[in-house]
Amino acid sequence: MKNILVGIIIALSLLLVWAITVWQPSGIHSPLGLAEAPRGGDFTLQSPDGPLALRDLKGKVVLLYFGYTFCPDICPTSLGFTSQALVSLDKTEQEKVKMLFITVDPERDTLDKLKAYTAYFHPSIMGLSGTPKEIAQVAKLYGASHSKQNTASAGGYVVDHSAYTYVIAPDGSLFKALDHGTPPAQVLEAIRAAMKQG
Repeated sequence: MKNILVGIIIALSLLLVWAITVWQPSGIHSPLGLAEAPRGGDFTLQSPDGPLALRDLKGKVVLLYFGYTFCPDICPTSLGFTSQALVSLDKTEQEKVKMLFITVDPERDTLDKLKAYTAYFHPSIMGLSGTPKEIAQVAKLYGASHSKQNTASAGGYVVDHSAYTYVIAPDGSLFKALDHGTPPAQVLEAIRAAMKQG
């Protein structure tokens, strides 16, 4: 009886490991890797308040993320973790940080939609958009990848994309790229370390 119980526990453990590492339920997708090594650089895209250039934010730590509002799982997780880090900053620190959410789905993500979506997570997050060509140029600077995949979902397609959060130092240089799922405490640590670079 004891051997049977041990066997069941081992089988359940193996099943759990397989579920975590291999199986992905429909509707859930894994982030893509980087297309190339990120080098960073200045850019200008459209915000709900008009054109915004990275250089306009000189003196602040900028968190940069590529995603889209219809994203079912990856973007909410990343933005949720980042917003937890942002609320952990004191008021003076918060004034020195800005997050930019660049859509990889400009076809559906209007500026109004981006504004409502980002405000849900944190008031210092701003959505940016542009033409597909403009977005591709910015993505190339940061090695970000994205690819439209047609599905039978109500939206008609999903956009697979890399899910790194880029930490940009106050001087505009790329400080660090954080992996998807980086815990809030580590995001907070990276923000504070980048502040010291400026």
